[in-house]
Amino acid sequence: MKNPFFSSLAEFARGRDERRFSIEEVTRYFLSRTEALNPSLNVCLSINQNAVNRARQIDARLVRNKAISPFTGYPVMIKDNLEMEGYPTTCASRILSGYLSRRTATAVARLLSLGVVVLGKTNLDEFAMGSSTENSAFGPTRNPWNPARVPGGSSGGSAAAVAAGLAPLSLGSDTGGSIRQPAAFCGVLGVKPTYGRISRSGLVAFSSSLDQIGPFAGSGADALEALVAMSGKDPLDMTTVDRDPAEMRSGYQSTEVMGARIGIPEALFGEGLDGSIRERLKDLRDALSGEGAREVSVTLPHSRFGINVYYLVATSEASSNLSRFDGVRYGFRVKNPADLRAMYEETRDQGFGDEVKRRILLGTFALSAGYQEAFYRKARKVQALIRRDFLEAFERCDMILTPTSPTPPFAFGEKTGDPLSMYLSDVYTITANLAGLPALSVPVGIDSHGLPIGAHLIGPPWSEGRLLKMADRIAGLYPMPLPELHAGHADGFSEGGRR
Repeated sequence: MKNPFFSSLAEFARGRDERRFSIEEVTRYFLSRTEALNPSLNVCLSINQNAVNRARQIDARLVRNKAISPFTGYPVMIKDNLEMEGYPTTCASRILSGYLSRRTATAVARLLSLGVVVLGKTNLDEFAMGSSTENSAFGPTRNPWNPARVPGGSSGGSAAAVAAGLAPLSLGSDTGGSIRQPAAFCGVLGVKPTYGRISRSGLVAFSSSLDQIGPFAGSGADALEALVAMSGKDPLDMTTVDRDPAEMRSGYQSTEVMGARIGIPEALFGEGLDGSIRERLKDLRDALSGEGAREVSVTLPHSRFGINVYYLVATSEASSNLSRFDGVRYGFRVKNPADLRAMYEETRDQGFGDEVKRRILLGTFALSAGYQEAFYRKARKVQALIRRDFLEAFERCDMILTPTSPTPPFAFGEKTGDPLSMYLSDVYTITANLAGLPALSVPVGIDSHGLPIGAHLIGPPWSEGRLLKMADRIAGLYPMPLPELHAGHADGFSEGGRR
């Protein structure tokens, strides 16, 4: 079902300023759509009960003053590992049940300062650890294109929210592909910015050197404005870089397909890639060449070690970051433990899910005495080589095209019994995180089974504007139909979101 109010951020701003609709009308529309579809899709873990009141307040201000931004009154959903003061932040984990945030993530605060209306917080793999949103303590999210299929992960709830028309913009986090892979599975645009572009303050940490916040949107132009709004130096995050966010607009406006050099690592289009995805990307390559783009062969020799490096670096950092969840300061705590040690052990055993425990154990082992040099430090050295490969490739091309995922959306339970198979779902996306590069997934139509296919673009540092302009051009070549959402999707599915 198409949003009856607007089709883009620019159109929203025009309609709002011309008084074609009120912010309260828009907010109630998306909340009612969420109420109708959430029981079957389980996209939202919590609904913002103050959303309508905030919409009314914005409407009252708009009577007296002009909007301060295109985002004034714009509806947004945020992943439930982004903090918002006074609201639940569960990270889809039992160990944070009952926790209310005491601060607001900088990225969210910057959007709120421009007047957005946060509708709710979306489901995810527990602590952002997963590729299917099956690891949530509150049940899986279902793919709006086919509820028997996963939406990808870990930001599956945020991707499904945009695909299902529950919000025109949502925020996710990306540690190894957790925005881009679900964007491909749900047929929407998803962007991971350059590391340091957007503050991580208020994002519950999984792997601090890899995590980044980014948007899901219906177009590159809308995602661009969201990135500009959230970007910039933050004294609460020393990894942020002091760059003018407006440079992304310049990159967007100046980029053309004609003459663009598209790097093609042929090794990534071979064995292991689903045939329907390979054929669609071959068609895309031909279409871009027909419009004047020039293919350049590139090699990324150390990318074959990406999975190995990622699961050493990410799990090592996770084992450290998650040590703070011990039942003492916030969230779940077992009742009547025998002693302090038992309280720690039993709280973590009952509070964490299997995948989180697996990654904590892997990381603890990699950092343990006698193994840190053999595993963790060696992984860091290979990580540096992966980044060097990309920077050398970008001396010959403007951006690199790869698949986003090796397969279309898979069925529930298909990979849960084989963690390595699940980890390989991110084989094409992980290296951009390891190299700290901007990357996105853009939909390129659907396969013969009606499932979305995504194309993956990786750019040099700070090239988000160019990537988004190319994504919009690609999207113009492959207009996406809308998922056929109807009440019948609820039949047979008992899992529902919490409200």
